[in-house]
Amino acid sequence: MIYKGRAQCLVVRDNKILMVKHDSGDYWCYCLPGGGIEHGETPEQAAIRELQEECCVNGRIIKKTSEYIDPFDDNTFFYTYHIDIDNQTPSLGIDPELIENPILVEVKWLSLDEICEHDRAYLWSAGLVSIKEFAEELDTWSKDISYPVKI
Repeated sequence: MIYKGRAQCLVVRDNKILMVKHDSGDYWCYCLPGGGIEHGETPEQAAIRELQEECCVNGRIIKKTSEYIDPFDDNTFFYTYHIDIDNQTPSLGIDPELIENPILVEVKWLSLDEICEHDRAYLWSAGLVSIKEFAEELDTWSKDISYPVKI
């Protein structure tokens, strides 16, 4: 089977999520370690490879947390896996496709209250709710309606 899309990793430690900061100069965001699935790779293999490339750690898949179709391309999928890295210490790696113009600028453990609403929305779509400590936290949140102010 040929896979097309992005494979990414949900790595959690002490209620914090391992995030990679991408900065292209005009735009920056925190996202999960991950990237494109190469020809001949499974999404699982791609997730583990991308984690090694971007965060310099080896991981073991615990479970798939999400699979969804790219809203802009019905032929592309996003696959997310809950990954265990034991006690390894992540450090900033590289994106081999962007050696000449690197956009990876930081690897950081972030709690939900340190992540902007925009980036947090992607975490929920990646299956964050399937990880017990975050599902428990979600149960403590207000039932009031809140929504970012439109400018």
